Amino acid sequence: MFGLSSRASVPVVPEGPQLDLSGPRLRRAFEALVQGADDHGGVERYVDALKLKQTLFREALLSQDGQRARQIEAAAFMPLCAFLPTVRRRIVPWLAEPLFSGLRSAIATLLEPTDDTSGTDTRIRAFCAGFPQDDAHRWTRDLAAELLHNSDPERYPLMTRWVWDAGVNTGVLREIWHAPDVDHVTIAARDDYATFLVLRAELSQFLSGNGVFRDVLQFVDMLCAQVYAGYIGEQGGSYLRTDFTAPEDPMLHSRRLLGLDGIRPGTGRLRIKTIDGEALSVADPSSPPVSG
Repeated sequence: MFGLSSRASVPVVPEGPQLDLSGPRLRRAFEALVQGADDHGGVERYVDALKLKQTLFREALLSQDGQRARQIEAAAFMPLCAFLPTVRRRIVPWLAEPLFSGLRSAIATLLEPTDDTSGTDTRIRAFCAGFPQDDAHRWTRDLAAELLHNSDPERYPLMTRWVWDAGVNTGVLREIWHAPDVDHVTIAARDDYATFLVLRAELSQFLSGNGVFRDVLQFVDMLCAQVYAGYIGEQGGSYLRTDFTAPEDPMLHSRRLLGLDGIRPGTGRLRIKTIDGEALSVADPSSPPVSG
């Protein structure tokens, strides 16, 4: 599980916001992650599953000229949505024409090849602006974040609302914030690229201090999921209630947050339906090797 070789290449973080994180809360989450994963074959299975998921996104969406995203068909994009837990129930109408053509164009622009991450926040805002500006479409922020992260996890940390949503002061950041009464604290941190990059750097440093020296990017995602899974288990979340019901095992919420329940075990059916309510199947699913 842990070792000194194959260190992940994590981008150097420029000077950014100061995050005051709680070491004890992180340690409890990390211990729960390792213990819970051990009951399902160990953390290596989760690491492998996340790597496979990211490979699926890269192969479906990325190319040097950007044409792969511009030419993807709904039938090829739909299986990817099964691995996006806060998106898959809401995106279904956009997977049918004429809406899908607009969605595909927005995705291609979002993922346009670039080595410059300084415009990340602008690109995400532009992506979201292409959808109705109402509460029913807040999931578009998660879609943009998931597409960027899964296509290029080294350059883009996980920036979903469940990691941090400054507008409602909820997410992983709040759950690991160092404060005597965090429930009554408004955290003065924006939910922008710089904040998520610093958060990942802080969590990477914590993990290295606890013996994790490889697959750091995947471990950060797993740790975040474990932290927020604890919150869901205790209280639930307003935009997650329909997606996360009572857990059958300690790792169920974590797997769902990471999208590792995207294919129903033993059936090959995706956890997403067509606009007509038909459950989709894949002939030869390359499902991550973690089932729920």
